[in-house]
Amino acid sequence: MDDCIIRAISIEDNPQIAQVIRGVLIEFGVPKVGTAYADKSLDHMYETYNSKRKAYFVVEENNLILGGAGICQLENYEGNVCELQKMYFAQEARGRGVGARMMKTCLDKAKEFGFQKCYLETMPYMVDAKKLYTKSGFINLEKPLGDTGHYSCNVWMIKEL
Repeated sequence: MDDCIIRAISIEDNPQIAQVIRGVLIEFGVPKVGTAYADKSLDHMYETYNSKRKAYFVVEENNLILGGAGICQLENYEGNVCELQKMYFAQEARGRGVGARMMKTCLDKAKEFGFQKCYLETMPYMVDAKKLYTKSGFINLEKPLGDTGHYSCNVWMIKEL
C-alpha cells in the first residue's frame, strides 16, 4: 500500500476510473449488459456522486488511479439502506490491503451519512471480492433489494452498520 492514497474523486479522475472499471470487467468476462459496464454514470463518476448522501473514493498511486468504490442510497428501495457501488481495482492494487482500506472508508462514510445497512451486488466468480465482503461482515441474501438495473449480478449481500 506504500504510496497508495484513498481520496474523494475529482472531476479530473473521470476518464481514469472509467478505464479501470471497464478494464476489470473485461478481465473478469463480465457481461456488458445488466452490469456496471453499461451504466451511463461510468464516464461521469464525479458528477454522479457529487450530491447529498453520496460519495465515491479513488485509490491513487504515483498520479495513477488504480481503483475506487462508492456509496449512495439504494435505488428503488424504501428504507435507510445504502449500496456499495463500483468497487473495482486494477491488478496493481490487488493483494495489498487496498480493498480492506477502501471498504472501511466507504462504510465509515455510510455511517456518517446515517445509513443503517449497506447492500451490494456482485458475481459468483468474483471470489476475492466475495471474501473481502464476508470478512467485512456482509451476509448473503436470497434475492435482490431494490432495483439497481444490474440484473446480471446474482449475488446479493447486506451488512448492518
